[in-house]
Amino acid sequence: MFFASDNAGPTHPAVMRALSDVNAGYMPSYGDDPVMTQVRDAMRVLFEAPNASVHLVATGTAANALALATMTQPFQTVFCSPVAHIHEDECNAPEFYMSGAKLTLVGDGDRITPDALRAAILAEGNRGVHGPQRGPVSITSVTERGTVYSVAEITALADLAHGFDLPLHLDGARFGNAVSALGCTPAEMTWKAGVDALSFGGTKNGCMGVEAVVFFNPEKAWEFELRRKRGGHLFSKHRYLSAQMQAYLAEDLWRDLAAQANARAAHLETGLRRIGAGFLWQRDANMIFATLPRAAHKRVFAAGAMYHLWDGDLDGPDDAPLGCRLVCDWSITEAQIDRFIDIAAG
Repeated sequence: MFFASDNAGPTHPAVMRALSDVNAGYMPSYGDDPVMTQVRDAMRVLFEAPNASVHLVATGTAANALALATMTQPFQTVFCSPVAHIHEDECNAPEFYMSGAKLTLVGDGDRITPDALRAAILAEGNRGVHGPQRGPVSITSVTERGTVYSVAEITALADLAHGFDLPLHLDGARFGNAVSALGCTPAEMTWKAGVDALSFGGTKNGCMGVEAVVFFNPEKAWEFELRRKRGGHLFSKHRYLSAQMQAYLAEDLWRDLAAQANARAAHLETGLRRIGAGFLWQRDANMIFATLPRAAHKRVFAAGAMYHLWDGDLDGPDDAPLGCRLVCDWSITEAQIDRFIDIAAG
């Protein structure tokens, strides 16, 4: 009954086999391995983007920070949600890799609206040399509150950003879950909607530790490679990143695992509704924010469940509602979910 995070689940057997298969003999280092060539070709086919540049790193923080650093001048600001991962959970890594460029928080929710973005952009870049200059817009889907931008919403934000000559970055740590939730193609959710650069997640969805950075305009490719090396994120034995991503892309494993995680979350949501849980935000993919009586939390924690309380702790009245975050990964089973619900119900 582990719902703490989808980055704590096991690596998929196909990815483990790929790592074992590539662990023989010698291959060129630093991304010149033949497996990476196959990954690059596969990603270009997947995204219907034959000229896209594709790069691998080991962590989502590196993917986001290095991508944004490549898109941002030190005297600019990046526009993002106040709950964006790049703001709340990356220890100022984007600012560090961007040589001090700042973040400007837009609105008060997880999904940026065009009106809020327009207001934020207009509030910056108008003080000449004294203020931060306008820089990229960064959005996240699946968001940190479990919701998903529609293709139309992404397109509207991209059109607005491009109207100010600003690029759009998409943090896709849970990209597969978002695509599965929307029922669209990767191209429709990215460059066809106006996304300029993408952090394509693998770690949360069955990989051991690999993320891809995709620039749909290859003019930034060389600068990214320089920043990745300078930032200490170019793997010498790069084939172990390449092998993970190759297995992840093969036969649409990435899509199948994300769909499975989303389906498990839907099953969990059904069970929670059955026992009278409340919900803080809508569930679009594999993450649920729910409220249960404190007594229910005590029961499932005592039985070994693992997840995060959201707005309090276990000390207090048993009948008081207490929020929590529950995340399903590809490996959680319906039987584990049903046991969780049964114990929570009391």
